[in-house]
Amino acid sequence: MLYYVSGTVAVLEPGLAVIDCNGVGYACRVTAYTSGQLKLNQNARLYITESIREDAYDLYGFISREEQRCYELLTSVNGVGPKAALAILSAGGPQNFTLAVMTGDEKMLTAAQGVGKKIAQRIILELKDKIGGGSVELDFSAGTPAASPAQTGGAAAMARAALQELGYSPAEIAAALKGADPNAGTEELVRYALRAMVMKG
Repeated sequence: MLYYVSGTVAVLEPGLAVIDCNGVGYACRVTAYTSGQLKLNQNARLYITESIREDAYDLYGFISREEQRCYELLTSVNGVGPKAALAILSAGGPQNFTLAVMTGDEKMLTAAQGVGKKIAQRIILELKDKIGGGSVELDFSAGTPAASPAQTGGAAAMARAALQELGYSPAEIAAALKGADPNAGTEELVRYALRAMVMKG
C-alpha cells in the first residue's frame, strides 16, 4: 500500500500529475487545488489513496493530508464516486468544502460539475457529524447570557475534533484558535481556525 509518493513532477496536465520516483513514474489523478500547487520539473510529495478494481488500478494524489481526508470522507457517501469527489475539491479546496458542510451550503457543493442538489444534501447530512458540527448546538442567540464554561469547552472540543479529522496537529490547531472568541460556537471556531491556517499558508 502506498502512503505517499515523492519525486519530480514529470507531467502536469488537468487532472493528472506524474511523479518520477527514481525512474518510475506514478500517474496520479489530482484536483485543481493540488495541481495549482505543483510545478513541472520540481520536487513534490503527494499523499496517495489507491483504488483497485477488476479492470483498473488508480492512484489519487493529494498535496496535503487534509485534502486526502476530505476526499475519503466524500467517497464514503453513497452516490459520490472519485470523479465527483475530485470535482468538489477542485471547485473549492478542502477549506471551502469543510465550511460548506459545516454551514449546510449546498450551492458551493453543486458548483462542482456533475453534483446535483440531492447529492449535495446527502453529503451535508452524512458528513456534518463526522466533520464535527452536527452533534452540538452551533448558534447562540444574541439575547441570551454568555455561554457557560461548560458550553464553551464543549464547542472548543468539538472544533478541535473537527480540525483533527482534517489532519491538523494539536499544535497547529492551538495556534490557529489563538485569539478566538471564547464564547463562540463550534461552527464559528472552525471557520476562524481554517481562515487562520489559510492566511498562514
